[in-house]
Amino acid sequence: MKTMTAFIKESRNPGFTMVQKPIPSEIKSDEVFIKILATSICGTDVHIYKWDRWSQGRIKPPLTVGHEFSGEVLAIGKDVKNVNVGDIVSAETHIVCGTCEWCKRGEYHICKNTKIIGVDTDGCFAEYAKMPAFNLIVNHSGVHPKFLSVQEPLGNAVHTMLHFDIKDKTVAVVGCGPIGLMGVNIAKAVGSKKIIAIEINDYRIKLAKELGAHVVINPLKEDVIQRVMEETDGAGIDVVTEFSGNKTAIEQAFKYVKPGGKMSMLGIVPSNVEIDLSADIVFKGISIYGVVGRLMFKTWEQVTELVQSGKLDLDKIITHTFPLKDMEQAMAIMSSGNSGKVVLIP
Repeated sequence: MKTMTAFIKESRNPGFTMVQKPIPSEIKSDEVFIKILATSICGTDVHIYKWDRWSQGRIKPPLTVGHEFSGEVLAIGKDVKNVNVGDIVSAETHIVCGTCEWCKRGEYHICKNTKIIGVDTDGCFAEYAKMPAFNLIVNHSGVHPKFLSVQEPLGNAVHTMLHFDIKDKTVAVVGCGPIGLMGVNIAKAVGSKKIIAIEINDYRIKLAKELGAHVVINPLKEDVIQRVMEETDGAGIDVVTEFSGNKTAIEQAFKYVKPGGKMSMLGIVPSNVEIDLSADIVFKGISIYGVVGRLMFKTWEQVTELVQSGKLDLDKIITHTFPLKDMEQAMAIMSSGNSGKVVLIP
């Protein structure tokens, strides 16, 4: 039996385990067998690694983890029409049922029966993987697989940033973790008038500036609301994009978004947020959009267009690359906060 190196959540404890496991070469009629060329670490993977409360309630070990990747198609099931052997692919990580109310009207991103690759099914922190053909995105760009491996989180950033029109608008990017940093870069690429980033980590403050932020405000050192109003001549922000999931940051954002402004919210908040519904939403006439994953597959078309345009600084967004076997070191870097995207090469 041929085996491969993979990282699994072996038991209900912190950490991942490097194992040799059988190569998943037997595929169903609607599946594809893939050689992983590059895979990147997500914040979700860090949660699973640390074995936090969310992970304990969701993950059922043993499980091959990881969901962001690019790879080469080695074999396809007999009913597969959308990809061919030799294609370079990435994957939409939400496996949807296709039969619920939301799927039937094309709102796959909020399918009530969603399963997530590397969370509910075996993922891609491995040398090989099998995936549903429906979920695969074929890359024709010739872009290096390392950069293609971050398209899934890039899709989160694109969905958040481009739901509302941000061209020639004043934009706030709240929280500059890897996806927020992508958000800054997207705003630059599409021509936002002024990009104001809000972040406390010095490493990521510097990176946000390199990726296109005109102003970066550190809430630990400055009054965010006052600074935002100064930077916008008292008008406030046209579009707030929220990546932090920080209670205080979100409450402040409702104060500096301008009347008639927009808020696009991706960050997951661990505690309740207190807002003045009348003053900050109703009488301001603002619009709020909750971001779930990526629109299937509109967001992927936008991602492909941006990647092919060459306007994104993917070489700056990916700050660290490691061999897959160096998972522990890669996780330490990702957990430290002193990184952008971290990529692993099997």
